[in-house]
Amino acid sequence: MNETLKRALSGVVYVAIMWLCTSYSEATFSLLFAVLGIVSIYEMWKLRKGKNKVLAFLYVLIPFFIIQLFGMTDHDNPNSPFDPSLILLMFVLTWTFDTFAYLFGVRFGKTKIMPSVSPKKSLEGFVGGFIFTIISAYLAVSYFPSLGLNHAIVISIFLPFTATLGDFIESHYKRQAGVKDSGDFIPGHGGMLDRMDAFMITIPVLYIYVHII
Repeated sequence: MNETLKRALSGVVYVAIMWLCTSYSEATFSLLFAVLGIVSIYEMWKLRKGKNKVLAFLYVLIPFFIIQLFGMTDHDNPNSPFDPSLILLMFVLTWTFDTFAYLFGVRFGKTKIMPSVSPKKSLEGFVGGFIFTIISAYLAVSYFPSLGLNHAIVISIFLPFTATLGDFIESHYKRQAGVKDSGDFIPGHGGMLDRMDAFMITIPVLYIYVHII
């Protein structure tokens, strides 16, 4: 199969599974992130084979621990109905940022942010992704009535930074392991960590913003 077509089809399947399992019920939400966490830990274990694993495992475990125990809980009303809007918005903004950062990076990217870790990431790509992430938040918030526009905009402002940091951290571990991808779990996209890295820092920061700040 043509590599681009394979990548597109597997990407559509990945997005569909993430969206449906997250939004269908609390049970499918928990099951989804349990599976994602187990696969991500396994891939990180392979990346760090023979090396210290403490910080690498914390990088993976903390966001999955938070999202399982706290991500869907309204602390002011523990009996409130299941509402995955916040996580779905995170998906929309992250995928928007990744897509437009890639497109702008390919077209205009000249100023590399951290070439020793991730040689394809450029400042021009980041700025393009950043702008479209804010636009996406403005457009998407009408589909999530439980979220206010002000909160969505704030999240869209810090998410490009947390997503990029999460990506850099995983790229650092892959470079140390001497591999291009964390695995081959998703055809054409690499491993599960390669798809989840943008969420690893975003989830803890999102929790701090929603429940503490």
